[in-house]
Amino acid sequence: MKDSVLGNIGIIGNGSWGTALAKILTDNNNQIHWWVRNSEALEQLKNRGNNPHYLTSVRFPQNSILPTNNLADVLQNCKTVIMGVPSAYTQDVFKSVDTSLWKDKQIISAIKGILPDCNLLFNDYLATHDWFNLQNYVAITGPCHAEEVAQERLSYLTFSGLNDTLTSAVAKAFQNTYLYTTYNHDIWGAQFAAVLKNIYAIGAGIAHGLDYGDNFLSVYITNCYREMYRFLEMHFDKVHPSNERPDFHTSAYLGDLLVTCYSLHSRNRMFGTMLGKGYSVQNAQLEMNMVAEGYYASRGMETISESLGIQHPIASSIYSVLWDGVQPREMFEKLQKTLS
Repeated sequence: MKDSVLGNIGIIGNGSWGTALAKILTDNNNQIHWWVRNSEALEQLKNRGNNPHYLTSVRFPQNSILPTNNLADVLQNCKTVIMGVPSAYTQDVFKSVDTSLWKDKQIISAIKGILPDCNLLFNDYLATHDWFNLQNYVAITGPCHAEEVAQERLSYLTFSGLNDTLTSAVAKAFQNTYLYTTYNHDIWGAQFAAVLKNIYAIGAGIAHGLDYGDNFLSVYITNCYREMYRFLEMHFDKVHPSNERPDFHTSAYLGDLLVTCYSLHSRNRMFGTMLGKGYSVQNAQLEMNMVAEGYYASRGMETISESLGIQHPIASSIYSVLWDGVQPREMFEKLQKTLS
């Protein structure tokens, strides 16, 4: 089922999130071109229809996927491309082919972080290229865990873009019985909310690892949302090219923060829990099989917030643990006195 607006669809990346997005689209009778870097995963997807490393229970019907390790092939054959690799690797993947291949593509970002080499959201990085048209960009945000998509448990996605025709077509392509979709125009706010919630989730995990209870965690998350809301409001006033103020009290903002801070599926919370239990940052990274986006995001947000003159003391406190070597317990003993 090929939508005339979207044309052929490609997915770049075969981690848990990329695999979940592939499942949703193929369940909706879309055939996808799929760039897969790992050779073992590529062969198993071709021969057995499943990803051996992520969401292994998901089976893709024959002919629903066209996996390849040739990125140029995906770009040449697809009108719409979903970028689903971790932010830490996005620039390397983007630059691994001639940049002219990206021109005129409809780019759907499933990246939940800041690109660490330039401290930019993906759309702002693309905007450094004169061929990029923001009308061809849509961002995907939650709240939605890949593991629950694999189980077909009811989930929600928000799509943010300035082009209503494209954004609504993307949202429709993902809508089904277990996935409810909505869309808005808030490209920057929705993505920054996704970035910040990953940082705050590391803090929630640290608190859990330090044996703080649910009572404290509820206070902590309340203050995180207050800080997020203040950042989004100030960022909108300083940067956003629209007078259409978003509703930040919706699932793409508050809901995504809650699920990422509370859920046992959250890799950022898991990473923070390990830090709270005494792992070093380096050892926690080695133990995890997935990238905790909040680690890189914390450094990027420090730079961005400083450049905009927007303070975010909770996120800065977590940054101090991740990048300045401050001990988690010392950080929380100071932070807890400032919460209300």
